[in-house]
Amino acid sequence: MTEATEEESTAGQAADASGRGVVAAFGQTMKTLRVRAGLEREELGRRIGYSASTVASFEQGRRIPSPRTIDKADEVLGAEGLLTVWKEQVERAQYPVFFQGMAALEKEAVELLMYDAHVVNGLLQTEEYTRALLAMRRPPLDQETIEQRVTARLARQYVFDRRPSPLLSFVMDEAVLRHRYGGKDVVRGQMEHLLLIGEKRNVEIQVMPIDCEDNAGVNGPFTVVTRKDSKKFVYSETHASSTLETDSEQTVLAAARYGIIRSQALTPRGSLEFIERLLGEL
Repeated sequence: MTEATEEESTAGQAADASGRGVVAAFGQTMKTLRVRAGLEREELGRRIGYSASTVASFEQGRRIPSPRTIDKADEVLGAEGLLTVWKEQVERAQYPVFFQGMAALEKEAVELLMYDAHVVNGLLQTEEYTRALLAMRRPPLDQETIEQRVTARLARQYVFDRRPSPLLSFVMDEAVLRHRYGGKDVVRGQMEHLLLIGEKRNVEIQVMPIDCEDNAGVNGPFTVVTRKDSKKFVYSETHASSTLETDSEQTVLAAARYGIIRSQALTPRGSLEFIERLLGEL
């Protein structure tokens, strides 16, 4: 079991600084290769699909490029792998330090079981909904950090198209859907997105009604991750820290608790019909 402590918080700050160092070093490498290739920022941006100002943000370490962007820049600049070798480190640096372990586990998961009580799960969020949530943070996040985290959260949604497909189960409290975070248009788009994702064969979305008299999830949101070696992990967040539980007894109990939660919620079909009704009320 690993758990956030004051000592680990200090270590986390060091890791955050290390991550910023990685991004800055990548940006300097990208700039050096661009200059060597004789390209202005405008020209490189045109070839990789970004503006000159965004290229400047990459080079100055203020914005983190996606793995696909790194691949494209490596190709355009004839870097022969000098940029792609940074991909894993740069990808890890785009997440808050307390989430980096979970982000790595998501990529290896054969099954993800997720219960949420406050906001729509990050894997299900639209760009507009994510941006609205991040804009509400206090103290406020700077715009570069917001853009970085929006990009990182959307990149995680590759899990829906991965092959072989992992099994993905989501249960969310009805209150999650009734919050008007970002305004009606944002919520409407989010609900429409849930209906689309809910049609995928490897995805089940369920709603825990407010009038349900029993809910085994009263202790709060959590995620059970199963790797292909059958090892299970339980992830939960509190404030700006997290816990990643690895004790086999606790992970088995968490998976059993999730099964109870799933049985108490509306069925997947009934949940999608419920979301459609809420959408009609907007």
